Amino acid sequence: MKPFLLSWLLLGLVAVDGTFHGPVSKPESPPALETLAAERGVVKVGDEAPNFQLRDLAGNVVTLSQLRGKIVLLNFWATWCGPCRVEMPAMEQLYRTFPRREFEILAVSTDPQGAAVTRPFQQEMGFTFPILHDSEYRVGLTYGARTLPMTFMVDRHGVIRQKIFGARDWDSPEARELIYALMKS
Repeated sequence: MKPFLLSWLLLGLVAVDGTFHGPVSKPESPPALETLAAERGVVKVGDEAPNFQLRDLAGNVVTLSQLRGKIVLLNFWATWCGPCRVEMPAMEQLYRTFPRREFEILAVSTDPQGAAVTRPFQQEMGFTFPILHDSEYRVGLTYGARTLPMTFMVDRHGVIRQKIFGARDWDSPEARELIYALMKS
């Protein structure tokens, strides 16, 4: 999807099929992404997390299903998102706290430019957790990630246990306790 088309899609001017709908005239009308996500059956806490295939910075295909048996912090973000940039260093600290056999972070970038913008950001910040690319925002829509950042905590069985809107301090005692609680269940 072309970057300008994604921008118009986010503004609610163009539907996923590429048709132009013009600006939403009534303020009480639901935003286009919420409507599209509702039609696709947005996931809820207690639902099985939809599987997906996305490429990482090395070009490898990563699927959510290959991580069954681990707790997964699934984070939708973008390099242009200020709150996303603020929370990511704490995500790195959390990532270093838990062993890979128990816990994984998948940071799903919604940047249309993909690795061209995420690779320099990752290198500058020294992040070691996997960064995946959802440049056409297909997985984000499936999950109903209508704001950034949005995080889903997925348990060992692939079930969504938490849906978290906005940035968090992932290096806090509360965040670590959430991970420990999910590991015990």
